[in-house]
Amino acid sequence: MKLTVDTEKETLVADGKEVPFYSDEGFRLLSSLWLKTGWNQKYTYTFTWFGVPIIQLPDDMIRYQEIVFRLKPDVIIETGIAHGGSAVFSASLLQLIGKGRVIAIDVDIRPHNRKRLEEHPLKPRITLIEGSSVAPDVVAQVKSMIRSGERVMVILDSNHSYAHVAEELEAYAPLVSVGSYIVATDGFMKDVAGAPRGKLEWCQDNPSRAAIDFAARNPYFVIKEPEWLFNESTLEGNVTHWPNAWLLRTR
Repeated sequence: MKLTVDTEKETLVADGKEVPFYSDEGFRLLSSLWLKTGWNQKYTYTFTWFGVPIIQLPDDMIRYQEIVFRLKPDVIIETGIAHGGSAVFSASLLQLIGKGRVIAIDVDIRPHNRKRLEEHPLKPRITLIEGSSVAPDVVAQVKSMIRSGERVMVILDSNHSYAHVAEELEAYAPLVSVGSYIVATDGFMKDVAGAPRGKLEWCQDNPSRAAIDFAARNPYFVIKEPEWLFNESTLEGNVTHWPNAWLLRTR
């Protein structure tokens, strides 16, 4: 897409089509470019949550907290820990709700990250599991920690390859409660494949495609971005790194 911005006329020209700068379409076009350049410049590598680095787009985390507040899950399973900020974010939401726990899984929990999490005030709500998220013994361990009747939500944020996410979806989707979600994050990879930090194979090798294919063969799940709980704008659709991520269990 060729996009020309004219701040004097307050218009955008996208592939020959003129769009008002101050319009929903103008916002969508500018947001898509901002997301790409922000990703490449590591904008998401500049935040912490309760003192712990959290490599996430703030927009996604605000939308995520809306769903956690609405669902009030007993268990949030998270694959991929990195520095630990996302696990702490989830734990802080559960702390405010007054119930629930996080089961966080990573193939390699580095000693300094483990120490930070184990000494964190929210540690009582976080259980750490080291191992591959798709290893049978790890999946079995997670299943053994879920009690009958508990409401479960799953966030997939580890290895973002198509094959790995597809395997995670098959392993953890059965644990998701009806009316809850399994979220395959970072499908935005497909949109930044051509960026300097991207890889061209991401056009096909990404979580978004894995989620779409999973929904196509699993009638109990549908890709459905949660509705906004509040909206006094004319806008719709998230500004997100998580396209096609929200898989809702319907039955």
